[in-house]
Amino acid sequence: MSKTIGVIGCGWLGKPLALELLNSFSVECFSRDKTKENSSFWQSDTIVIAINTKDNYLKTLQKIAELVKPTCNIILMSSTSVYREFDEEVDECVKITKTTLQKEAEDLMLSLKQRVLILRLGGLMGGDRVSGKWKSISTFSDGPVNYIHKADAINITKKMIENSVTSGIYNLVAPMHPLRSEVHKKNSEKFAPSLGSFEGMTKRVVSSDTLVKSLDYTFLYPDPLEFWS
Repeated sequence: MSKTIGVIGCGWLGKPLALELLNSFSVECFSRDKTKENSSFWQSDTIVIAINTKDNYLKTLQKIAELVKPTCNIILMSSTSVYREFDEEVDECVKITKTTLQKEAEDLMLSLKQRVLILRLGGLMGGDRVSGKWKSISTFSDGPVNYIHKADAINITKKMIENSVTSGIYNLVAPMHPLRSEVHKKNSEKFAPSLGSFEGMTKRVVSSDTLVKSLDYTFLYPDPLEFWS
């Protein structure tokens, strides 16, 4: 099991993840622009990469791979956006043919390091991140949501480290998939005055069965309709 952990990206997910890991491990958390090449940070047993895809994302990942020690375990927080070409139920075994930046990032890390664990997160929600509350558009495509609560994302990552899972690809998505219109309607009644409108219907459902079976995991928040209850 890892004894020292470095978290790159001290944002909405990375900071609370680091704080939770501190209960069991020695943890350092750095923003992507404050890591130094001579820092002991790079000698960590595990490095969790929890940064967004902006600001030379691929170059940043390549630099990280060069700086970590050879035996380091890397956990890349990826995204279910890699499945955007599909309009059906998908799991980790599906063949992805359309390149996205996130898929490029996954392939890059897998080509550079031996022990890479890729966690494909669904839409991160919970706390102050409320689906439908802050809307930059007023018309949405309806369909089943593929969300995960922040608490589950943190809990799963911790269990992966505790169980010494150092490779593989896993979807981190709540097992229930209500319609986006259902989630927005409930949240509109609780948080926001405007619901918006819905046109069209997508059918993409991202399965987390592999994760559930591998970790024998029970979600803390299985139903996105109850994320904010």
